Amino acid sequence: MMKLRFSWLGVVTFFILMITIAPFLVIIPSSFTSENFVSFPPEGLSLKWYTGMINMPGILDAVVFSLQLATVTAIISTVFGTFAGLCITKYNFKGKQTINTLLLSPLALPSLIIGIALLVYFTYLGLAGSFTGLLLAHVLITIPYVIRFVLTGMATFDDNYEKAAAILGAKPIRTFWDVTFPLIRSAVVSGAVFSFLISFDNVTISLFLVSAESMTLPLMIFNYIQQNLSPLISAVSTMVILLSLIPIIILEKVYGLDRLFGLNSNSH
Repeated sequence: MMKLRFSWLGVVTFFILMITIAPFLVIIPSSFTSENFVSFPPEGLSLKWYTGMINMPGILDAVVFSLQLATVTAIISTVFGTFAGLCITKYNFKGKQTINTLLLSPLALPSLIIGIALLVYFTYLGLAGSFTGLLLAHVLITIPYVIRFVLTGMATFDDNYEKAAAILGAKPIRTFWDVTFPLIRSAVVSGAVFSFLISFDNVTISLFLVSAESMTLPLMIFNYIQQNLSPLISAVSTMVILLSLIPIIILEKVYGLDRLFGLNSNSH
């Protein structure tokens, strides 16, 4: 007969897990309520809030704008973040540690401070309220994640592969594309996915830089719940949760999240 073993670590882990998933356990069921107010557990079942979501004014434009912004942000952050991560790892130069610290500093600074600083600076440059300003702000906060993933991917990188390619006559670009990139591809892809998700979900910094004509979906939800608290917002939030889970599930299936976060020593 199998005996259950009591462990305080298991109990703490269970409570942390419940606290983490509790918001999802409330918001998703409440989106199926048939009442006109948010309730949990839902009173009656209905899909009317999902059909009503389609007719919500401005939501389609907000979704398209958020997807465009997050996609462009992910592309720019991935290209420059990968380049920066490779330079930091492979080359020794004066001020290397300082540059590394500056590039990763947005991870440590409060988003509120970054938002205010960017608002003042972009107002001076005439970029406040423009797509360019918003894009630069999102790149600023997402590029450290790409750098971190690339640095993790390069931690176990063997330079002998590149040296062998060079001995065989491969040019630097060919060496990068055929040797280096395949070995750090999982880190680059995960950095791109997290850049997309962070940009798509950002509220604090976008709040300072967005204009009335370019409203992101998270900001639209934020503004809506200040005046309304209907199950419609639960339906929108559920759709955002599901859309955010798709790339995470793909990453888990293709690469494995334990490898991406360095929990598996066999990272390549």
